[in-house]
Amino acid sequence: MGQKVNPIGFRIAITRDWRSKWYASKADCARFILEDYRVREFLKKKLASAAVPKILIERASSRIRITIFTARPGIVIGRKGTEIDKLKEEISRITGNKEIYVDISEVKTPELDAQLVAENIGLQIERRISFRRAMKKSIQTTMDFGAEGIKIRCAGRLGGAEIARTEPARAGKVPLHTLRANIDYGFAEAMTQAGKIGIKVWIYKGEAARLAPQPLKQKRDAQNEQATATV
Repeated sequence: MGQKVNPIGFRIAITRDWRSKWYASKADCARFILEDYRVREFLKKKLASAAVPKILIERASSRIRITIFTARPGIVIGRKGTEIDKLKEEISRITGNKEIYVDISEVKTPELDAQLVAENIGLQIERRISFRRAMKKSIQTTMDFGAEGIKIRCAGRLGGAEIARTEPARAGKVPLHTLRANIDYGFAEAMTQAGKIGIKVWIYKGEAARLAPQPLKQKRDAQNEQATATV
């Protein structure tokens, strides 16, 4: 089970929260999902050099709040915030001229972010560095920064071989079946001359606190407030 399910999706509402937060009618749901996908795809391409592991999207009527997590906030903000203004304009076009708010959140330790570790290994493989060396170096760095365990799996035509294969590497413990375990997961692809190489990374950071369930009365009060505000 733990090997076949995305570790983040597996823990949603237990120790992990949704990356898109909004409510939509049946008619708008598919459109909103597609918009979120296009916004994320655009931002990942535009901010490829800014080390962006995840993007949170929140919607409220005609407003959209986007939180960009980045290891290099200076690249995203630009001089005097000019880059953010450009991003807002382009995202507004993608979402149909909606009011856009962009927040920047800095990733303090990129060495403990599974997505950034996977992308870093992918970059090294693209630069013709040995995949084993790249994996070993990433494992050592992550463990030095206080992770309890890390697992990396590279798959494809490794080293330009004719036959594709999978090479795993690990250190410490990575309990994929334990729901309370704080496991970060990342996936990246390296485009080599021999073809694509997929990199998966699991990082175990110890046990996580459960998300506090919202009491039923609070939920009802929030729904009533929202209904009143809409009217």
